[in-house]
Amino acid sequence: MKKIFLAAPVVKWVGGKRQLLDSLLPLFPKKFTTYYEPFVGGGAVLFEIQPQNAVINDINHELISMYEVIRDNVEELISLLSEYKNDSEMYYSVRDWDRNKIFYSSLTKEQKASRIIYLNKTCYNGLFRVNSSGEFNSPFGHYKNPNIVNATVLRAVSNYFNEANIIFVNSDYSHILKSARKGAFVYLDPPYDPVSSTANFTGYTRGGFEKEEQIRLRECCDELDKKGIKFMLSNSATDFIMEQYSKYNISIVTAKRSINSIASKRGAVEEVVVRNYV
Repeated sequence: MKKIFLAAPVVKWVGGKRQLLDSLLPLFPKKFTTYYEPFVGGGAVLFEIQPQNAVINDINHELISMYEVIRDNVEELISLLSEYKNDSEMYYSVRDWDRNKIFYSSLTKEQKASRIIYLNKTCYNGLFRVNSSGEFNSPFGHYKNPNIVNATVLRAVSNYFNEANIIFVNSDYSHILKSARKGAFVYLDPPYDPVSSTANFTGYTRGGFEKEEQIRLRECCDELDKKGIKFMLSNSATDFIMEQYSKYNISIVTAKRSINSIASKRGAVEEVVVRNYV
């Protein structure tokens, strides 16, 4: 399958890997049968390597549903996106759709997908964030000319989804890892261990990703290793994470993080890349 060069992330996502691709890709194994990504997010790695066979998961139901709409009905999605305006009145009206559960449940998958893309393109700093009730709560971004309808990229992503054999899953990450078999490759990009008490961000779903979840994830990685399945994991370079994965091959990469409510705290941070292979 030829690579579709215009296929790229359609939403901005916390911890996105676009600017780290040059550091990550050389660390990937040269050959694998099926690609697994349990925390797909914006899909920067997926769209860069474009595997023929993949199992893609995210705990965020709306995100996975959006990808399914791009695969199945991209033209209607593009049409719906063209109806949105970049103004605060429309933004807050659309943002509040999920406050009315009956109304929100009546929307089609295409309408919900267009809403997510619109809010992502026009909200403050592209920060997908929900409150404890699962309602989108990022403020309006006041951008002059956001690219709400990126039809070229949407069609390219749709083409890739239809040409490749991709299974989309909305589940706990551990469920798809159990289905992985030897020869597969698993790339894990979970919510990061916070580098400070104020740095934690897990607001893209209602639940959090605390220390206990980081330990459970490491245990899943241990199971992959026992089955002879290659995995690579990205996380913050905290002492806790370094200790959790101390028996594996650890590399340090530098990432520039732009999503922070405090501008002075945006900048280069160290991240770890963990592998169970050389």
